[in-house]
Amino acid sequence: MKVIICGAGQVGWQIARHLSSERNDVTVVDNNAALIARAIDTLDVNGIAGNASYPDVLKRAGAEDADMIIAATFSDEVNMVTCQVAHSVFKIPRKIARLRGSAYLEVIYSDLYQRDHMPIDVVISPEREVAIQALRQLRSPATFDNEPFLDGKAELIGLVLGDDCSVLHTPLRQLSELFSTLRATVVALRRDGILFVLDRNSTLEAGDQVYICTHADDKARTLEIFGKTSKEQERVIVVGGGNVGMMVAQDLEKGKKRLHAKMIEQDRNRAEEVADKLERTIVLHGDGLDMELLEEASINTADAVLAVTDDDKTNLLVAARAKSLGCPMVVALINDPTLSNLMGPLSIDSSVNPRATTVSSILRHIRHGRVRAVYSLGDAEAEVIEAQIMSTSPIAGMTLRQIDWPDGSVIGAILKNGQVLRPTGDTKLNEGDIVIIFTLADDVPEVERLFQVSIDFF
Repeated sequence: MKVIICGAGQVGWQIARHLSSERNDVTVVDNNAALIARAIDTLDVNGIAGNASYPDVLKRAGAEDADMIIAATFSDEVNMVTCQVAHSVFKIPRKIARLRGSAYLEVIYSDLYQRDHMPIDVVISPEREVAIQALRQLRSPATFDNEPFLDGKAELIGLVLGDDCSVLHTPLRQLSELFSTLRATVVALRRDGILFVLDRNSTLEAGDQVYICTHADDKARTLEIFGKTSKEQERVIVVGGGNVGMMVAQDLEKGKKRLHAKMIEQDRNRAEEVADKLERTIVLHGDGLDMELLEEASINTADAVLAVTDDDKTNLLVAARAKSLGCPMVVALINDPTLSNLMGPLSIDSSVNPRATTVSSILRHIRHGRVRAVYSLGDAEAEVIEAQIMSTSPIAGMTLRQIDWPDGSVIGAILKNGQVLRPTGDTKLNEGDIVIIFTLADDVPEVERLFQVSIDFF
């Protein structure tokens, strides 16, 4: 498979890393020669320095026989023109574009849009993906991370264990015996800032951040066992009236359950614009860090605060202040993954990383066959992979006990004959089974080797 990736920033680099590791022919295009040099030095890819929308640049990148182009530069206009040139000049079969501008998205998602006029097969909106992730966190307040798998039949959830957790200091092997019917598997934890995979003799301690793969129907029971309650949110404050905040508020208004939502936006013109578009959300003009404004927004009775401004530091401070004022749940939008280390000291419950959500969304749209989805954790420290067992895989027909898995990887759940199962040593992997694998970044190549087949794309 020959793929051209336009844009060598964090999103483009991560996509290139995934696709090149699967032995695809990948070429990265970017105006910044330094970013191209980094991609060539660290990844098994080709690189072209130049404007991705120029036909001569795309020709040098191999567009004449490319199977797919992914336009993920920082410019919406460049991404759209790149897809148009790829279609009109080079007849590239599949075109994916990342678009941020709300004016473009409103037209593309409306009945006015016709694909023949702007030949983009898949439009990825980072703001839309972030809004979806933020809403997912809002609806699962006991977790700091939450990602669906197996078409919603299973979920990966992240929990911070408290002193009231009833299974502290219990070896994982005993958990399987105590809760034999629970379809949930503890796959990893973060302790003292280090993320690692557990073995059967590992125990859990207060303060651990644990990742659990659970059947969707068993999520409530899993939360209860690990000392968490799932309270529905009724009063929400959204700080930041940009594209993300606007989308979150609109989705809250469309929800079946009527929520009391308020929004704080610092820019007066934007606040008035948002207020005109929203029907039930109360929009307040001012600084989300202003104590008096937070009191006016009834922070003392709020169930959750979502800090989704364009500034990471503002989001962190707003979330920390809301927490200090007694808000039970705070979620912060954080672009810089290195700032995620401040979540613990600031008592922030959850964060959303636009780059990670965008990469996961793009990979979800282009994969088909063996690897169905990839979800990145932390600062690319680990990945959760949803993959299908093929007949050519060396692990087909083997039980989990027979497979020599890398130390940093573990299977969290298996979809077999339409049923989600908790894996055991005697579980046999057959052709057609779909597995959820948690793996640390260093062990990703070895996990891919175990599947040992090429990727098929849509």
